[in-house]
Amino acid sequence: MKHFLLVLGSSFLGLGACTASAEDAPFRPEAGKFPPLDKAHTYRGELVFVDHATRRGSLRVQGSGMFFRNDPHPFAMLPYGIVRYHGAPADLRDIPLGTVLHVRAYLPPDPKTSAVPVLPVNNKTLDANHNRGAGILPAENHVLFLEDEPSHCQREGLVWKLKDLDIKNNEGMIIASCEPKQGGDNKAAEEKLTFDAATRVWRGKEVLGIEELIAEGTWPAEGKKSLSGQAVQLGITWKPTPDGIFTRFHISDIWLDDASMQRSAHHQAETHKAFIRSRWMPAWIDAVEYGKFGRATITATLFGGMDAALYADFTKGSTAMMNAVENTLKHTHGAYGPGHMASRGTLQEVIKTPGEAPLGSSGIQVRFETDLIIEGIRPGRTVRVRPNIWPLVNVPREEYLSDGSTSIDERFPSPSIFTKY
Repeated sequence: MKHFLLVLGSSFLGLGACTASAEDAPFRPEAGKFPPLDKAHTYRGELVFVDHATRRGSLRVQGSGMFFRNDPHPFAMLPYGIVRYHGAPADLRDIPLGTVLHVRAYLPPDPKTSAVPVLPVNNKTLDANHNRGAGILPAENHVLFLEDEPSHCQREGLVWKLKDLDIKNNEGMIIASCEPKQGGDNKAAEEKLTFDAATRVWRGKEVLGIEELIAEGTWPAEGKKSLSGQAVQLGITWKPTPDGIFTRFHISDIWLDDASMQRSAHHQAETHKAFIRSRWMPAWIDAVEYGKFGRATITATLFGGMDAALYADFTKGSTAMMNAVENTLKHTHGAYGPGHMASRGTLQEVIKTPGEAPLGSSGIQVRFETDLIIEGIRPGRTVRVRPNIWPLVNVPREEYLSDGSTSIDERFPSPSIFTKY
């Protein structure tokens, strides 16, 4: 967690509280520019579908109506979009279905190539009818920032205060409120959350079940107990609820102390570092200085949201590889993996750009010199970069485009990919 904050600096401090929203005119990001955070639209929802290879999915967005009636709402990650899970960098594939996520998103940068439906720009203000309410199908479906509940609360300096417990047969209800960690908030609304025998309880280096809390006498086997405002972090999910309750969230995890939260974050950070080292660091091209006979020097900005240890692997004078990718971050050159057609060369400079980096950017530029530049490496395009100390492996077939095609059917497979009998 500390490494991540060092990389992004204070850019995270302006994200605002969970109730904040962008009420300005709808905003569409421009190519080659990281969009201003204050133009993003904010919402919250349950992850119900993931297409990890194309960095898209669907959320059941929380609105003013009956949550279970809300249709899944497709979203796509921007190329520089950041995912956070358990307080650490993540990929969409790391997040279990059902997890409730906080979202910052914009209109599609280019509606003609959008991976998800393009909706009327005022869609977030329209009532979806049938007791679903407004705000559940926003046109802002291209995501800059996606984070689960503990990531959100840690960044905002919030904790969940547990007030009362009601339990029977290892399941029940907790009344809690989300409040600032430093000082209480008498205005914080109390919320009823369910838990069950599958809820994990993290304490130091232990991962406990509800039955173990009961066995040690921390919780009663049955009945009610005051929890006296115990400060914790919660993992929030959603599941169907009996008794005619239409919107009630569920506790998947309880972190009882900072040590347990840090342990979860460390494990997730290691998972993500291994993933990026095998798929390469995403970046976009700021400039290309062309030489003779295919030589070129490329200036690229590395995308943000990664662990500091990954950026530290980019050092002046080290050898590296660079390959073109599509806006889903799929490699587009190479018939059997990213290393097949990638440009090879040397990192001439690694530059920390002055000032505060916008969200999505690491604030780090590299100057890469190669003697054989490939077609996909042009100003404004997205690439992935591999320092040669990282492993060189072939990625699975669904994560690359074999011929660099711009066909939308290859980038975002449709039913036409299936054989017709």
